[in-house]
Amino acid sequence: MRVLYRVRQFWHSLSARPAPQDLEQALAVLTLEQRALFSQLQPDEQMHALKIWHRLVDQGETQPELLVAALLHDVGKLRYRLSPLQRAIIVLVKAVNPEQARRWGCQPSGAWDDLSGWRKAFILAEQHPAWGAEMAHQVGVAPMAERLIREHDKPPRAGSVSHEDSLLQKLWAADNES
Repeated sequence: MRVLYRVRQFWHSLSARPAPQDLEQALAVLTLEQRALFSQLQPDEQMHALKIWHRLVDQGETQPELLVAALLHDVGKLRYRLSPLQRAIIVLVKAVNPEQARRWGCQPSGAWDDLSGWRKAFILAEQHPAWGAEMAHQVGVAPMAERLIREHDKPPRAGSVSHEDSLLQKLWAADNES
């Protein structure tokens, strides 16, 4: 069932464009430098970020670092662009076998300068949170927002009660629902 949902989500993403009023409202929480970074995302990636932002706002969230992280959590994907086919493959493999997708996304040598092989999509999927945190740091996000971006794809630690872990749980849940 999850695979079918992801297939529908992919086809919808090909024509997705954010509404100007949504962009205006959400981008008010970002600085000019952060907005410039957000604006480089593909339209469907912007829609995804806005969906998460709306979900959090609708839940009553007002923590600025959480809302900034919601909008910028996928900016690490800007490092390497993927074709629609590559994006579809990563989504489907992650839906069917997430552990295999994670393994293919690990680069033993740690050399990320040349991503030209078939594993490019998997490496990008695995590494984009760390890359995104670096990029967000460069445009001046708060340390808490940077941590949320860096860890947004990791399930929250069980039993943790820290404020940051609570925010991470909210971001992770909203991202996984979208």
